[in-house]
Amino acid sequence: MKQRNSAPQSGFTMMELLIVIVILGLLMSLVAPKFFNKLSTAERGIAATQMSAFETALDTYRLDLGKYPQKLEDLRAGTEPRWDGPYLPKDIPLDPWGNPYIYKVPGEDGRPYSIMSYGADGKLGGEDSNADIVHN
Repeated sequence: MKQRNSAPQSGFTMMELLIVIVILGLLMSLVAPKFFNKLSTAERGIAATQMSAFETALDTYRLDLGKYPQKLEDLRAGTEPRWDGPYLPKDIPLDPWGNPYIYKVPGEDGRPYSIMSYGADGKLGGEDSNADIVHN
């Protein structure tokens, strides 16, 4: 007579695995949008912080030379007689979305300069993460 193995088999049934997968999917659908929203907020914060660093460097440049530079790259290398830079420790970074910052002299609304990023879409205007970030 054959003896059967009387030890119970361990493991998960297909149904149990499907239930776990569905539960994980539901959890991810709740967590992922909040995570990506925080990522967008962080990118906008990085852009604002970088523009604040530009502002400090631009003001120091103006104190040394009596005027604002025509382009941001002048903060790193200059040929002006009283140039005492570099005014930024590293090359001019791109915005968090890989686009160059927009710098205008004179600025808008009578300001001496304007610095802005077009946001995630790289185009003027937009909403949410695509909204322009303007530093005044």
